[in-house]
Amino acid sequence: MKPAIAVALGPLLAAAAVLPAAAAETACVTGGASVPAGANTTDRAAPFFIDTTGLDLRTSPPTRDPSNPDYPHARELPDGTLPQAGAEGNFIIGPTHTRAPQTVAQADVPHGTLRSFTLSSQDSVIYNPGMIRDDPPHCRDGAARAAHAMPGDPSNLVLTASHAGRWERTIDVYVPAEYVHGEEAPFIVFGDGSAAGFYPGRDLFTTLDNLIHAHRLPPMIAIGIGAGGQNAQGSERGREYDAVSGAYAEWVEREVLPRVEQVADVRLTKDPDGRATMGISSSGAAAFTMAWFHPELYHRVLAYSPTMVNQQWPHDPSLPGGAWEYHDPWPGPATPAETVTALAVAPTTAPAGAPLIPNSPARPIRFWFEVGDRDLFYPMPNMPDGMHDWVLADERMAAVLAAKGYHYQFVFARNAVHVDRPTVAQTLPEALEWLWQGYPGR
Repeated sequence: MKPAIAVALGPLLAAAAVLPAAAAETACVTGGASVPAGANTTDRAAPFFIDTTGLDLRTSPPTRDPSNPDYPHARELPDGTLPQAGAEGNFIIGPTHTRAPQTVAQADVPHGTLRSFTLSSQDSVIYNPGMIRDDPPHCRDGAARAAHAMPGDPSNLVLTASHAGRWERTIDVYVPAEYVHGEEAPFIVFGDGSAAGFYPGRDLFTTLDNLIHAHRLPPMIAIGIGAGGQNAQGSERGREYDAVSGAYAEWVEREVLPRVEQVADVRLTKDPDGRATMGISSSGAAAFTMAWFHPELYHRVLAYSPTMVNQQWPHDPSLPGGAWEYHDPWPGPATPAETVTALAVAPTTAPAGAPLIPNSPARPIRFWFEVGDRDLFYPMPNMPDGMHDWVLADERMAAVLAAKGYHYQFVFARNAVHVDRPTVAQTLPEALEWLWQGYPGR
């Protein structure tokens, strides 16, 4: 494992706050979900093009047509059905999403135990201090939505409302009834997680009870890690989940998993094939990032509506498109190629804005992910950057994964919004079984 990277918050904020605070940052600005004003929607050759092909703009967010020529071909399944066990590639499901019976508690199935503990930024090495953003009262994400982009570069949000602060979070540890004390166990770690806060997490523990009891999954530990706080750019949650780096995986490895073993009195496997990550939205992108930067730690990833878009903040000139650059090149004007190490910036011979997956050797990652036909579309009205369409991002993830020969299953869900609850309840058991295929002990 690479050594943990300390993420220094003070210099990052100082480097990011290059423009004076604007008075508009104190107002409550509502979200977008439509084509931002002034966006480039006509000239594909010009910077920051937003493609509206196949979008029904009468709904908010717009409804996407899965036959969009910008999307890879997918097999449409009869309504109410899911891909066959082990199937790989792209699938279209819905519009009906009926809860799977395996997500409902059964009287004759033994229940796992749940133990919880709290972590604080004061005890962290990697994420100390935390990041706090000053939003207007009763206005979630208001400061981020009202912030201004760098002149001429809508991808680079200049946010002056964030500062150092403290975070606390709950870690929930599910231990199955079938766990044999003292043995190393496989596990799944999920972000945005706690039994109280992450609704797929509440379904997850019940689903694990049922599938483990039926020998459809190996007995595994599930670790729900609460988010660091708030959302999007300038927040602790965004700082951790949207960063395209190995820092979050290293924090989990160094600061979370040892406490899990201590508090829950379990042993966690070191075998990356027995370790899975999971998340929703930005924590879904983080789940993939954990495996991408640390394939020696994780081989299996499950995500609902993963945020494979440009949410990384502060802006990194070596990766100006954030997670968008997993699958697609930087859509802005040509910029000098640079390498960023800590706060030092130097020229590099690497191509600027080159997508990561197409230009890297394939990792041993098995990836199940889903997106809804009414998933997020430019929720930040101040960022018409060509990199904030969740559906297009995930469709292009499917395309580049297929081209590199990855094992993946991608589900496009009709009649589904961002991290759609009925879709999660319908697909979670099958997704978990697909994810753990090939692992012994089922």
